[in-house]
Amino acid sequence: MSKHEIIPCERCKARIECKANSYTKCQCSGIQLTLNEVQYIAELYDGCLCIECLYELQKEYQLSVN
Repeated sequence: MSKHEIIPCERCKARIECKANSYTKCQCSGIQLTLNEVQYIAELYDGCLCIECLYELQKEYQLSVN
């Protein structure tokens, strides 16, 4: 049994294991986002996102500023 909550990614609805209480073990700690990228994503979504969506949104932001 998982010690962490299984939740849907807010963007793609994939099931992800939320490890907010163990951030360094959470999949979202595997991506480095700039402050501007974090702000961009926060304007679009309130909840947890899977790592794939985080990478896609990072790329989307980078393309929008170039």
